[in-house]
Amino acid sequence: MASALALGFLVGFPIAASPGPIFFLVLRRTLAGGWRNGLVSGLGVATGDATYAALAAFGVAVVTNFLIGQRHWIGLAGGIALVLIGLRVLIVHGVHADNPHDGERNGTRKRLASAYLSILALTLGNPPTILSFTAVFAGLGLRVGAGWPPAIGLVVGVMVGSATWWVVMTALVSALRHRVTPAVTRVIAIGSGLALIGFGLVAATAVSS
Repeated sequence: MASALALGFLVGFPIAASPGPIFFLVLRRTLAGGWRNGLVSGLGVATGDATYAALAAFGVAVVTNFLIGQRHWIGLAGGIALVLIGLRVLIVHGVHADNPHDGERNGTRKRLASAYLSILALTLGNPPTILSFTAVFAGLGLRVGAGWPPAIGLVVGVMVGSATWWVVMTALVSALRHRVTPAVTRVIAIGSGLALIGFGLVAATAVSS
């Protein structure tokens, strides 16, 4: 159990730290809404990672095969969502960048819940992640569906590893956000918006491949 927990952590942390659209989205949310907003978003990502890790670790073939079979349409929906989010960042925040000294005025429960659920949905919009976890677990010599104790350890380890990355990342960004000028915030917003649109277009066009 302990070894599976440690291995899960070693899998979850680097997967979460991999650059991608979610990174830019969490970065943007942390700069705009403060640490709580960014942290809650990161925990949504960790929940999504743990969900797919659980499907891989427990060998839930029916659900896994269904999601993989529908990955094109799920990917299309996720890609469109990323494009829309990117456009919103460009239009709203790129033009009227939030003042980094405004504090965590967006940290209401409703907004935090929305931040968590929206990014969880985006994370779950990438079904091939299941295959990634399955391949990594196999590479570590852990047979999928080998039993409850190791599977639980892997899933918990993945979630803790992923959550640890987001705690560290959002804490660092939050510590620096009060030193960021509105002009720099605007540049980051434009860059994040363009990156989100780019990732979304790639995901959406992959449907036809």
